[in-house]
Amino acid sequence: MPKCIVEFIGTALLLAVVTGSGIMGDTLSAGNAAVALLGNSIATGCGLYVLIIILGPISGAHINPAVSLMFWQAGNLTTAELTAYLVAQFAGAVAGVWLTHLMFAQAIVQVSSHARSGYAMWVSELVSTLILLSVIRIGVKQASEHVPILVAMTVTAGYWFTSSTFFANPAVALARGFTDTFVGIRPADVMGFVSAELVAVTIVCLYAKVMNAQSVK
Repeated sequence: MPKCIVEFIGTALLLAVVTGSGIMGDTLSAGNAAVALLGNSIATGCGLYVLIIILGPISGAHINPAVSLMFWQAGNLTTAELTAYLVAQFAGAVAGVWLTHLMFAQAIVQVSSHARSGYAMWVSELVSTLILLSVIRIGVKQASEHVPILVAMTVTAGYWFTSSTFFANPAVALARGFTDTFVGIRPADVMGFVSAELVAVTIVCLYAKVMNAQSVK
């Protein structure tokens, strides 16, 4: 199976887990946002662990444009592969949201009305993405067999210690603009999240480039 198809499926399933657990948590929590977020974060962490374990040997289980960009800069992906991954991830993310709406008997096409904006959110996303990419980069070098659990636990914790709830994924940010549920984000606010995430990618890639240049010397 082509790697980009695996990335499409993986990202779609990730968004199905994120959105579906958000809907279920919000429905069953009787208005208690903390309980809803707890269910959402646990389900997301568990889902990520399974997806990385199963899909990692096939495509690398990036399921995140930020991760793909980091590996492209490191020379692990060609430009053509990167392009295919990015298209698959963004398309898969939206498809996953629509699939979830279908499973919960909701209108398939939605637009979120949940405002998530301001410098605190953007700083939170910058920090979230820096942490996630650093965990992956260091984990691959120092403890490759533990990367799935490292990523899953980082994201689960991130839901709780960041004001933005640790999106750290441009495809996730975009797709959540298409769901007016517990996990939604108003489309007008998406670019702030994506911009912060891309700044984090740039920082990580520049740091890696500097470190590689020093090691050569």
